[in-house]
Amino acid sequence: APNTYAALQRLAEKHPARTALTFFLQGTKYEKHVSYTFRDVFQRVTQTANMLHDLGVRPTDTVAYILPNLPQTYFTLFGGEAAGIVAPINPLLEPPALADILRAAEAKVLVTMGPFPRTDVWPKVAAIADDVPTLETILRVDLANYLGGVMKLLVGLMRRGQGKERLRARVLDFDATAARYPTDRLVSGRVIGPDEVAAYFHTGGTTGTPKLAVQTHFNQVYDSWAATLSIGVEEGDSNFLGLPLFHNYGALAVGLGTWQQSASIVMGTPQGFRGEGVIENFWRIMAHYRCNLFSGVPTLFKALLNVPVAGVDISHVRGASSGAAPLPVEIARQFIEHSGVKIVEGYGLTEGTSVASVNPIEGEIRLGSVGFRLPYEEMRIAIIEDDALVRFCEPGETGVVVLRGPNVFKGYRDPFYNQGVFVDAGDGGGPWLNTGDRGYQDEDGYFWLTGREKELIIRGGHNIDPRLIEEPMHEHPAVALAASVGRPDPRVGEVPVVYVELKPDATATEEELMAFAQEHIGERAAIPKRIYIIDQIPLTAVGKVFKPALFQQQVVEVFGQEVQALEGVTEVLVGAEGDKRLGTVARVQVKAAPGVDKAALEQQVRQVLGQYAVHFDVVVE
Repeated sequence: APNTYAALQRLAEKHPARTALTFFLQGTKYEKHVSYTFRDVFQRVTQTANMLHDLGVRPTDTVAYILPNLPQTYFTLFGGEAAGIVAPINPLLEPPALADILRAAEAKVLVTMGPFPRTDVWPKVAAIADDVPTLETILRVDLANYLGGVMKLLVGLMRRGQGKERLRARVLDFDATAARYPTDRLVSGRVIGPDEVAAYFHTGGTTGTPKLAVQTHFNQVYDSWAATLSIGVEEGDSNFLGLPLFHNYGALAVGLGTWQQSASIVMGTPQGFRGEGVIENFWRIMAHYRCNLFSGVPTLFKALLNVPVAGVDISHVRGASSGAAPLPVEIARQFIEHSGVKIVEGYGLTEGTSVASVNPIEGEIRLGSVGFRLPYEEMRIAIIEDDALVRFCEPGETGVVVLRGPNVFKGYRDPFYNQGVFVDAGDGGGPWLNTGDRGYQDEDGYFWLTGREKELIIRGGHNIDPRLIEEPMHEHPAVALAASVGRPDPRVGEVPVVYVELKPDATATEEELMAFAQEHIGERAAIPKRIYIIDQIPLTAVGKVFKPALFQQQVVEVFGQEVQALEGVTEVLVGAEGDKRLGTVARVQVKAAPGVDKAALEQQVRQVLGQYAVHFDVVVE
């Protein structure tokens, strides 16, 4: 299909009465659900597009959404793309960050959640709506529409008097307004070309200047189709969705991609995997809805190790896919052993419209690898110097991952960010996307990632730009230099920490700096877990902060503490160094207490350290 709207139209014609989407509100009452057929989805998307057109949205205007996972989120995404350009925004962000993205996208219409008990989305939106000069209309989705009689009445009483703020933009009810519009055609008569802009997805940027990745209709149609084809989604399948819809993967690969394979989506709770009861009841939910596949991040697979499978028939679950952060091999092994479900790791990025490579679910899955490139996409490893592609690498040689093909985005909305993003090989095939990720390709074509040239900290699949931490810290009067890195964490992969070098003659304590960080860092997930005051932050020969040395210090500290806590250990020595092929490698020497079984102790050490996505060697003496 040439665009996302045509893709949904085709499905409505092909399978009008087949279920496309099932949604349940609560993980504790997962049997209670609402369903939509392919025809229903197309009609709701069409109504949404017509409503937005009537509200003044034209093909180059922006419709933003700040929503949890709801059927209306999909209607907004694809209806918005049929009317204009959509900007999905993470509802967990703090108000200043929400305002920054809305302004950068020049949002004309915003779709968000109305007031609802135990949610803070509406208060956050109401606080910043008047700070977005382009914003004309706010459409509110009422979660109470999914509740039964008594609960609906109760919620009505609880929120009496809420949501009455006087805002410059007009405020309308999403469902009641959309219901007035035609369901069978676009009133605008718009014919959408494959290269027209579909969406702006926000990606890590510094405070005040978000990076908005420009994706076309064909980027989305192609990548979601190729990703689900490679992950093994088949006609008639049921794919569980617990990942957020402000992120490419949930919105496009799981969403549009699943539908393009004539399969259906089961959407679990507005908070997805974070919803109450979802993890505890996960296998029962998969059994109840006969789901064949699901996708998650490493933290999910670790959490599911504690959820018993016994007594639940999950024989129909063919596989799971993992992305967003490196999956520790030990966690993957334990998950396969625990559940009997295959797990395939993939790789992708917003600039590549979500997925770039994935392990073959029906072929040989190599744990720790991110698999093969997608069909019709080119993916290579290259040596890049001074923003120029010097040459492609040999098998086994480490370089930078570069992409070219129908999933590569058009650049950032603000051209300031495009420097060095595209590199030319001079082969006449057009520029390559410089992903900033390092890795190598083995003799058999599998790709392996070894680290990042980009300095992102990945916390539970959430990308944190270190500058979100460093820039506020530099405003402290005693701080000369601040450098933030990820600290390996068994639960979320990495948590941010920050190293601080004080100005000569200045004094400050870790407690003072932490209080300052909590007050001035705009994103909650970016607040450092610990602050280290050191004499001198390591620098390269050209005076740049040398972060690998700081990350290695964190590895040494974390690994030392983990091994020292094991019974039968008298002494631990941990060193860490950079390896061209593997990234950071920890060397762990353990002294066993007299009479302790060394082989068993080594096995224990390997199991504990295997929770981390860091390579290591162990010697027990």
